[in-house]
Amino acid sequence: MARKVSTQEIAKHAHEDDIWIVVNGKVYDVTKFAPNHPGGAEIIYHHAGRDASKKYNSTHSPSLINDLDESIIGDLDESTITEDWSKKDDITPTNPSKLDEKPTLDDIINLDDFESAAMKSFTPKSWAYHSGAANDCITRDENRDFLRRIWLRPAIMRDLSTIKTKSTLFGCNLNIPIFIAPVGAAKMSHEEGELPLTRGAASSGIIHCISTMASYSLSEILDQTPSQAFYQLYINKDRSKTEALVRLAESSGKVKALFVTADLPVMSKREADERIKLDEGTQWINVARDNKSAVKKSSGLAKANSSFIDSSLNWEDLRWLRSISSLPIVLKGVQRAEDAILAMRAGFDGIVISNHGGRAADTTAPTILVLLEIHRYCPDVFGKMKVLVDGGFRRGSDVVKAICLGASAVGLGRSFAYALNYGQTGVEHAVDLIKEEIQTAAQLVGMTDLFRDANPRYINTAAIDHLLPPDYGVSADDVRRRSNKL
Repeated sequence: MARKVSTQEIAKHAHEDDIWIVVNGKVYDVTKFAPNHPGGAEIIYHHAGRDASKKYNSTHSPSLINDLDESIIGDLDESTITEDWSKKDDITPTNPSKLDEKPTLDDIINLDDFESAAMKSFTPKSWAYHSGAANDCITRDENRDFLRRIWLRPAIMRDLSTIKTKSTLFGCNLNIPIFIAPVGAAKMSHEEGELPLTRGAASSGIIHCISTMASYSLSEILDQTPSQAFYQLYINKDRSKTEALVRLAESSGKVKALFVTADLPVMSKREADERIKLDEGTQWINVARDNKSAVKKSSGLAKANSSFIDSSLNWEDLRWLRSISSLPIVLKGVQRAEDAILAMRAGFDGIVISNHGGRAADTTAPTILVLLEIHRYCPDVFGKMKVLVDGGFRRGSDVVKAICLGASAVGLGRSFAYALNYGQTGVEHAVDLIKEEIQTAAQLVGMTDLFRDANPRYINTAAIDHLLPPDYGVSADDVRRRSNKL
């Protein structure tokens, strides 16, 4: 029979070198775990000596804490709960969620409408996390603006009574050339987290790329995945943990490719996120000094969640990845032609042109400009590996423009995080909207088969051509350094 632990005893363990917390009725000793918590130690310190269930359940699936079963002290003795121990924060967060302001799905007619609905109904913390970007958000905004600077060049007098948009990607069938880009902490958008994303993707004929930072465990998400998914990898400083995830992904038979994220070796500064404390309006328990200190600086959810990322990731690590998996390996975060060439020569199966939706280094080039750069300076890349792109895509015409420049598929992240506000039906509705826009845009420019017909003659990039960097190529030293490592 499990030991019953009183709240009085739990409250005594609120020191940096002695931390107990309660999660869903179980008492855990998290002293050794706290410094290695993927979400950062601060959130655990904040709940030292008290119940963390509400906070835990808002961002994690119930099963994730099973890894700490060996740290269980016993069960919470509910008869000892006092008002003082269990009292909630007495400061109400500003601008609380207003779910009654959320429009019905019938009123959502484009992806921007999902964003507007999220702005009205998300909590301040969730909105800051999903909508924000690095520093001044310049790259986030330019991602989209540059897509608008590319003009379509319609060809007329074609038989456009039918349109084909289907394709395959790493053995997966796609009804339209998009995938759900990896977005972490999905429980901040919906109580079921990533589960509606994977179910909605499957029912809509697209692919969900599962995030390492998902709210649910990889096995739980794969259980809800009928047949196909991608898996995004942040490489853990403890490589054995990454290896275990890779082996789990491959053994499922459902993960068809690994997307290794390389554009965020260190966490960027995301000011909107940092301005929202982990618990708005509350005090922090400073376990180091055993007292309460008002307004301890918050590093933001994104930075807190990234503490495990290994910044030593380099070209040599492809060999290690190949040794633990036979799945296609895609390099996510390419932002210049030289790295596209190096990825091709190193043997990656694909790349994702991405600046993390403007969340990595601010003032980096918009992704459509990088796609144009690769298309212009190293077109051989497209014949040797799959080239994907994400960042700022909201319209079907945006997707058509990317396909005309050689992309195999386009990732959409924020839009699906906002659509998740409505659960699986929201995800499916978002796919329906972008599918209709892709088909219509393709037909209006004169295509009957998107992947057979698409080419640069259907677009005019003159407004951004002059912004391409010089053709630096890849130096002999670059190739030699990479070859020596591989």
